[in-house]
Amino acid sequence: MSEAKKPAPKSARRRARELALQGIYQWRLSGEEIGEIERMTREEKSLGRYDDEFYSGLLRGVLNRFDSLVEAIAPHLDRAVNELSPVELSVLLLGTYELAHHPETPYRVVINESVELAKTFGGTDGHKFVNGVLDKLAAQLRTAEVKAK
Repeated sequence: MSEAKKPAPKSARRRARELALQGIYQWRLSGEEIGEIERMTREEKSLGRYDDEFYSGLLRGVLNRFDSLVEAIAPHLDRAVNELSPVELSVLLLGTYELAHHPETPYRVVINESVELAKTFGGTDGHKFVNGVLDKLAAQLRTAEVKAK
């Protein structure tokens, strides 16, 4: 009898993205201060290994640029921003921020990571929606990189 394989451990950056997504979601629902969200995250004992600097940069980057990120996303939606699920919006904000402010991360990685977050935390087909929106945004924000592929 073979043993069930354990899933591969998540990378520290993927875990940071998950935590940032949860923080964005928490902020959207509660309106808590960024510092308080970070403090609560850091006090949680069962987080596993994550890139704290990357997490903090993503969380602060998204929340400090919320309005401009929403403006970037809105033209690519098939419905009003306020009609998106909180998870879909949070994933799109995170992916858009990363596309715009982390050029060192290939756009395909950003999209893939966002799709995985949507699959893990979102509704049944939310990942398809996230993929479509971020694909359009990548063509706009990373034109040269997308054309080179």
